[in-house]
Amino acid sequence: MTRRIMIATMLLGGTLLGQGRKPTITVFKDPSCTCCDKWIQHLMKSGFDVVVKEVGSAELRQVKGRYGIPPALQSCHTGIVDGYVIEGHVPAAEVQRLLKERPKNVGLVVPGMPTGSPGMEGQKNEAYSVLALDSAGRTSIFRTYPASR
Repeated sequence: MTRRIMIATMLLGGTLLGQGRKPTITVFKDPSCTCCDKWIQHLMKSGFDVVVKEVGSAELRQVKGRYGIPPALQSCHTGIVDGYVIEGHVPAAEVQRLLKERPKNVGLVVPGMPTGSPGMEGQKNEAYSVLALDSAGRTSIFRTYPASR
């Protein structure tokens, strides 16, 4: 009987996942940051459920420290999705790729606030890279976005 229940649970779980369950990302942000709000809208338009946690700057620094984001890689908001950390203006497509491929990284970061990244749209887009972050704080390029005019 236990084996049957386990098989049924696995089949049901596979069916539910196959039906496109939306991933939920929890975003920690300063209450007054408008670019964070635009990034959150970008995530929602891309199929994510978003839980927003508005926190003060001291608590936001603690969140970043808890998830091992080195100061040089920090941005204005931090997201957590399915055990991964998402720091800064990471495009939703890269978060989706991360969740599909499931690499052994801590998460993804876009340091700073590059113009043209989601939430930082402008007339000119600067080149920027989405970086994969490992548990030692090292990075590798996950994807590069070119500059445009």
